[in-house]
Formats: sequence, C-alpha cells, structure tokens
Amino acid sequence: MKIKAYKIETSRPDDLNGLEQLIADGVLIPKDLLCIIGKTEGNGGRNDFTRDLAMHAYEDLFSRLLGISRQAVTDRIIFSLSGGCEGVVTPHIIAFTREGEIADEPCNRDGSKGLAVAIGYTREFAPQEIGRMAQIKETARVITQLMQELKLDSASDVHLIQMKGAIPSYTYEQGLSAARSGKPMRSDMVYSRGASALAAACAMQEIAIDDLDDEAICSDYTKYSSVASCSAKPGLKRTEVMLFANSRYAESDLTICSTVLNNMIDSPSIHALLREQAFDFEAQLSAADRSRIVGTFAKSEADPTNHINGKRHTMLTDDDISDTRYSRCVLSSVIASITGDTTIYVSTRAEHHGPSGGGTFSMILRK
Repeated sequence: MKIKAYKIETSRPDDLNGLEQLIADGVLIPKDLLCIIGKTEGNGGRNDFTRDLAMHAYEDLFSRLLGISRQAVTDRIIFSLSGGCEGVVTPHIIAFTREGEIADEPCNRDGSKGLAVAIGYTREFAPQEIGRMAQIKETARVITQLMQELKLDSASDVHLIQMKGAIPSYTYEQGLSAARSGKPMRSDMVYSRGASALAAACAMQEIAIDDLDDEAICSDYTKYSSVASCSAKPGLKRTEVMLFANSRYAESDLTICSTVLNNMIDSPSIHALLREQAFDFEAQLSAADRSRIVGTFAKSEADPTNHINGKRHTMLTDDDISDTRYSRCVLSSVIASITGDTTIYVSTRAEHHGPSGGGTFSMILRK
C-alpha cells in the first residue's frame, strides 16, 4: 500500500480546477481515490449549502470519470466536507489515493512506518439506534476491522478517525412512539457525533465498552476519544469511517501524528507535538518546515463552563455570532500562528472529542 495526498486550494465550493488539472496531468488517478477531506466557505450551520454544492460537483466529476452513477460515487469514495472558513482558514481539499493493498511483509527493514489509510461503512442504522449503544458497538466494530486491515502494531498507531455519522430519517409517528416508550429519538447531530467519538475510544481501548450505557452518551464527558473527528449528516443511514494510521506494512513518504488539546488556545500541546516530529523553531515554522505539512485537522468547542484557563469567555452568550464560528476562528488562528499555514481543517462541536472544552488534533507530514 502506498498512500498519496494532494492538497488543493479552492476558489469556491464547486471549484474543480486544481483537482481536474492533477487528473489531466496523470498525477492523480481517479480509480485510486479513497477519500476527500476539505473546508468550504459557508457558515457551517444548518442552512450551509456550500457542502451540497461541492458534493454535486464531485459526484458529477467522478461519475463521468469512473463511468458509474452518482450514488455509486459515494459508495466508493468518502467525502468529508466541513463548512465554515472563518478568520484565516483557506478553503481547500485534501485528496487521498491508495496504490495497492497492505503489504504481506514489512516495507522497511529498519521497522519504520508509513501513512496507511482504510475506509469502511457501518450497517444501516434504525432511527432509534442513533445516540445509543447500538451505534457505538457497530461503529467500534468497523473501526476495529479497519485497524486489523492495516496490520497495526497497536492502537497507538492510529492518529485520526474521521467519521460522518449516520442520522437516518424517521416519521412523526416513529418519534411519537419512541417518546411514549420512554426512549425518545436521539436522531440529531449531537448524539450521532458523540456516539461516533465514543465508538472510536472503545475501538482504541481508551474506554471499556462495558463502562458505557445510553445515558453516558453526551452526558459523561470524562469519557472521550483522543483521535476522533466526527461530523453527522441528516438523512445518512450508515456511518462513513476513514482511519489514518502509521503501519510497517505501508510504503509512504508521509506520516501522521496527533495530540489532545485541553482548550482552543492550547498552543503548548501543539508545540510539543511539532518538536516530537523534529521541527526546530522558536515562534513560527519556517517556510521550509511548512512545506512538510500536508494536512492539519482539529476539533474545537467553546468551553461549556464559559471559561478558558480560569478566565470568562462570552462565546456561548453572544447572540450576534454563533459560538461555532468563534470556535473555528480562534482555534485556526492559534494553529496558523504556530505553523504559518492557513490550510487548516477545523470542525466544531466536539462531544467526547478530547476533554470538555478541548478537542483532538492531528497532522499529516512529509517525512
């Protein structure tokens, strides 16, 4: 297996120019495409249609190039698009391709590891399963399967589990029946994200699945994943999973690393991670060091206690601007001030992603 990654800046949500040029030049082979992760410049809210616009363009392109239906495109390639490029964030996508399968023998005699990526899908969920243990168990099963496919030495080789959580549609009658049974529907983005993140924590053995129950989901925030990055999509019947790890059985000039942020201004944790990856800097990475960065991925949340490092913040009480927009703007600015790179994937709402008020943070780098 050899994973390649292509970072492409976009001028609008449906801008395919950079992607089409790589394809025309024979650099990116459409049949090898695994997934695309990117930021579009909408508001990131319920009325953000930039993701739909982008998806229409990608489905049309790959339907034509691969000779398959638009539905078949999304069955073959996972697209994880996050709206909201507040502040300094540059709209962009990162396209990941895979050449060959995971090797039978280690690729390097010195035991070094390369970036490995696997994608998978859960079974379809019933509406009443969302935000409950059924979603956690099935999602954890798929993540575990993907880890086994990549022949990882341990769970610590996993540094990013990117997911689009299921939120299947349900009728009014189904919702009413569920409410009468004492278990109302949890088919919303909050619970789907939370259950997906806890599934990652279980698969990574950060949490014992027997220590969880339905009531812990989006309630007990002492339980969390250190590598999950989950969104959710209304109408999606199954969860889409992308697992990024380092494997001895993958040949690549790329590697991935990660850490947990305690809050959205936790620059010391980012500094420490960069130094672990042999970056030597004082204030900001040099242009040469920046060239090593392929992708930066982070989850962010306005601390629900209304405090950061003991000081009060107003992100949750400001009625003029959504806390999600503040959150993306602040964290991306902190990251960019360190790396000097503004092509950052910051996704907000971080239920069970790192400690409450914090989030997960990953980087894909050239060795």
